[in-house]
Amino acid sequence: MDLECLKPKYDALQKKYGAKHLRSIYFGGCEKTPKICFVFMNPTGRNIASLSEWKGIRAPWIGTKNIWDLFYALGLLDEEIFFSIKSKKGSEWTEEFAKLVYEDVSRHDYFITNLGKCTQIDARSLPNSVFLEYLSLLEKEFEIIKPNVIILFGNQVSSLVLNEKISVSKVRRTCFMKEIRGTVYRFYSVYYPVGNGRFHIQDAISDIEWIMREEHL
Repeated sequence: MDLECLKPKYDALQKKYGAKHLRSIYFGGCEKTPKICFVFMNPTGRNIASLSEWKGIRAPWIGTKNIWDLFYALGLLDEEIFFSIKSKKGSEWTEEFAKLVYEDVSRHDYFITNLGKCTQIDARSLPNSVFLEYLSLLEKEFEIIKPNVIILFGNQVSSLVLNEKISVSKVRRTCFMKEIRGTVYRFYSVYYPVGNGRFHIQDAISDIEWIMREEHL
């Protein structure tokens, strides 16, 4: 199985749980043993790759700005790409530019995905029951790409993936081990760094820097 095999499953769940006029957002970045896999919640219509007329890659955070502050601060994004992102309005992203950004992500050896792939109009919260329908598919992503470390953003994503109640404030810089179909993966839970969690972005950066040092990434 490869990542392409998962996309029709995500598209079916988009029809079930997402905005009817928007498309699924999948994943992007290094697909072969990336040093880090970053797992966010679910995409919104701010990602212009969710528009039906978009023909390029359908990867997280296309057409947005704030999350790229985190990757740049971590040394995971080239300066030229970062300042190009910051200078563009969301509608000014082209399919070619999105491809350039994710080529840079790949060069820096990380992978970006969401637990839920169902695009919503806005940042409304989704119930656990919806996210749980995606969990086995996310675990298949892990099996395919084989990341060294997986970073989970926020309490809800962390709790669902690790199958225990997680409060990020209480488990900062704690490594969780979880076996998935015979392979043990290393997880860390960090603050969600955008939207309502924007005021925690420096904490997220500090913790990820520590993780990268501790894990020799």
